[in-house]
Amino acid sequence: MSEEIKAFYKKFEEDTGKMQKLTPNMFSGFSGLFQKVMSEGALSVQQKELIALAIGVAVRCEPCIVLHVKKALGVGATKEDILEAASVAAMMGGGPVVTHVPVVIDALEANGAL
Repeated sequence: MSEEIKAFYKKFEEDTGKMQKLTPNMFSGFSGLFQKVMSEGALSVQQKELIALAIGVAVRCEPCIVLHVKKALGVGATKEDILEAASVAAMMGGGPVVTHVPVVIDALEANGAL
């Protein structure tokens, strides 16, 4: 599965370029919002990435999960931080959310954190 996630990262990078070109208003609007919200503030970027990851798990968004695992690792979150954030989401969301925690584990493996 981690090879699939590595392939996803590559394809997402390609898709991002296509979105920039084909939907510039949508892309720049969302990108601006993302950059403003995900910068240091009352919460650290690391805390914000863990929240985003937990929400991704809670809403069962696999692309969100793998992207925010990578981003969380990139800002210093540990595998323990990430798994605990996913666990909180699972506690809040129950069985359907628990079934997406393996996606978190696969993304940790794909990023060399496990």
